Amino acid sequence: MNNRKVEVNERVAEGMKSSVRVILHVDLNSFFASVEQSLHPAWKGKPLAVAKDPSSPKSVIVTCSYEARARGIYTTMLVGEARKKARDLIVVRSRHDIYRSVSRQFFDVLRSFTPLVEPVSIDEAYVDITEIGGLHEAVLIAERMQQALLDTLDLPCSIGIAPNRFLAKTASDLKKPLGITILRKRDVESVLWPWPVIEMYGVGKSTERKLRALGIETIGQLATFDERVLVASLGRVGAKLHARANGNDSNVVDPEAAEDRKSVGSSTTSWSPIDDRMRLLQTLERLVENVSKRLRTLGRVGYTVTVQIRYADRTQTTKSETLAQPIGDRDTLYERSVALFDESWTTEPVRLLGVTVSELVLKEEAVEQLTFSTYERYAKEEEAKRKRAQRRALKEEGS
Repeated sequence: MNNRKVEVNERVAEGMKSSVRVILHVDLNSFFASVEQSLHPAWKGKPLAVAKDPSSPKSVIVTCSYEARARGIYTTMLVGEARKKARDLIVVRSRHDIYRSVSRQFFDVLRSFTPLVEPVSIDEAYVDITEIGGLHEAVLIAERMQQALLDTLDLPCSIGIAPNRFLAKTASDLKKPLGITILRKRDVESVLWPWPVIEMYGVGKSTERKLRALGIETIGQLATFDERVLVASLGRVGAKLHARANGNDSNVVDPEAAEDRKSVGSSTTSWSPIDDRMRLLQTLERLVENVSKRLRTLGRVGYTVTVQIRYADRTQTTKSETLAQPIGDRDTLYERSVALFDESWTTEPVRLLGVTVSELVLKEEAVEQLTFSTYERYAKEEEAKRKRAQRRALKEEGS
């Protein structure tokens, strides 16, 4: 272990000892769209959407600018439908190599403040500022961090400030774009408890159904529910959700944890090159099974799928796809891997075949995977969330 890792681990341990930790959750606003507007100043202030294939009306929008959202356009809407809502909509092709490069610069900016930075996806990170200012300078540090990202990358972000990761993540979602929000444990009962349980970070549709079966519909009901019954019904997840509903989260910001979640892959080399597609797909299926098992063991899912092919003549092709939502289940991973394989394979004999899933995040921190069959329901849920947020804002203004 090098000196930097020793220093970082010592600071993580020291932060764990502190009675009051101060955690930031930094979330870039409409990341892909913001990058495109930053690279093309003429597009600033205009409705813009990012899609895999802008020329196809059936292509799904990956993300869109806040100007587009104001026109009723949302993530997962089809390009054709979005163009009907806003005829001046700018739709651009997603460029994940560019986004990954900007993402690395984003994390570098955060690390210029402190080494205690833990990336959790391409556009968000937790930052422990306990030892560089703590609660007394939290807002000032957040403001400087927000301004530094605007000055160096021309990217807006929202920042949540809280005593733990869960509350920091929740706080960063409360005010977008360019928001800075403090969420204390004493605010949990008044702010979070009235919300529907589906709005709680870490609760997906499957978990929501299980909680509803127990008669739990709000975060407050979850917080006051018998923890023993939750554990009996949901296992360890039940205890974790109960703790979070009460504003508790023991997870610390660990920069080294990010190094362990970069990728999971599996590959195999054949002594005799294979040129039969069915045999190659059988091999691909075994590799996908290995990767999905490891992801389940780690409790992670990933945004990027890569298929590597090395031919008998030692030439190699690599094809990747970065998805709007992370995946880890065997069937979806196999489907995407086959598609990438078919796009890459030249029909020449194959010596090596590999599958890798990268840009990993904790499964519980990932949003529900979206497909063509679910995007309409998701859109309705998003619209309901926006209306609830507007009502909360109006209520705050009137108070």
